[in-house]
Amino acid sequence: MTAEWFAHDRFGLFVHFGLYSVAARHEWVQNYEEIPAAEYARYAEFFDPDLFDARAIARAAKEAGQRYAVLTAKHHEGFCLWDTATTDFKSSRDLVAEYVAAMREEGLKVGLYYSLLDWHHPDYPIDKHHPMRKNSEKRDIGAYRPYLHAQVKELLTAYGQIDYLFFDFTDEPGSGGTTPGDWDAETLMAMCRELQPGMIVNDRLGIPGDLVTPEQYQPVRPFPGLWEACQTVNGSWGYHRDNLNVKTADLLVRMLAGSVALGGNLLLNVGPTGRGEIAPTDAALLAEVGEWMRRHSPAIHGAGPPEFTAPSGVTYTQRGDRLYAHLFDWPFGLLHLPGLAGRVRFARLLNDGSEIRFSEIPAGQQAFNLNPAAPEPGTLTLSLPVRKPDVALPVIELYL
Repeated sequence: MTAEWFAHDRFGLFVHFGLYSVAARHEWVQNYEEIPAAEYARYAEFFDPDLFDARAIARAAKEAGQRYAVLTAKHHEGFCLWDTATTDFKSSRDLVAEYVAAMREEGLKVGLYYSLLDWHHPDYPIDKHHPMRKNSEKRDIGAYRPYLHAQVKELLTAYGQIDYLFFDFTDEPGSGGTTPGDWDAETLMAMCRELQPGMIVNDRLGIPGDLVTPEQYQPVRPFPGLWEACQTVNGSWGYHRDNLNVKTADLLVRMLAGSVALGGNLLLNVGPTGRGEIAPTDAALLAEVGEWMRRHSPAIHGAGPPEFTAPSGVTYTQRGDRLYAHLFDWPFGLLHLPGLAGRVRFARLLNDGSEIRFSEIPAGQQAFNLNPAAPEPGTLTLSLPVRKPDVALPVIELYL
């Protein structure tokens, strides 16, 4: 099955890079500040990604425990990171080629992001998202559509196997934005299937794809089929120099475990600086997550929703006969796991492999203790050390 790797790997790196990294004021800076295309294009003159090292980015992803990556080949601004024949509004280096080669060298799956919007193209309609939305000029998207299709065709024919194509984005009909009919979404999807039959495609053409991509929120219940939570480090996708609202590694690994427990993936974004390197704060955060993944990846890679219901303060993931208890709350002394009595052969802390001893209340045993807070029959009780392990999120591996 084409998507088996995606359901197994669970954790990927999103890389938002473009001219907005030079502005360093959010990837929607052109929209927010209503900058005309001609004025915004001046950033191309100063776009000099001399520190863009695709191999370093690929290594950082691999060391963080990420198994695939997605690079913005073109964002809403319309600037292309590959050597396209469709426009001169492009990087002087083929950064997509460098990225694809580096990801393959590190054994990572290759994903590309492509924005259906294009605020630079003269025929792209002035919709509610356009920087010039206060302008009443009428444009024909039919003149833009062949350009869009040609660019997607280039990306899917010039770089060998592409594993994942992330389109962005489509509005609902009648909302004042662009819709599936504007892209001729069915024809575009058919072209993707023909050119890259082994590739998965997300849901943002506005028609069904292979997965859904909730953005900037963590689902509390599973989606049917494949899904991926798309999250930023600090609320901005592109490099935002003055945004210091950075998530902690502890929070990120909780988000990762929570996604896997519901059958989903986590695609964690970084926005390289105007010179093309991962910002030091983001690099340090990836390294912290990687240190946790180095010891705890069995609870993520190849894992998925559990067959048991976790108690409060605990999230379960499961991989075959291994149940992983992610302890969001570290209890004092004892951890009671209802329904697991008689189901567990051995328990250990995953970070160091040390045994966790346990006792059981058999499911059929009568409860003579009148204390209403006493564990119910069928409970497995783990005896934990008082001191929480020095890891971002403690995990106990239970051999079923």
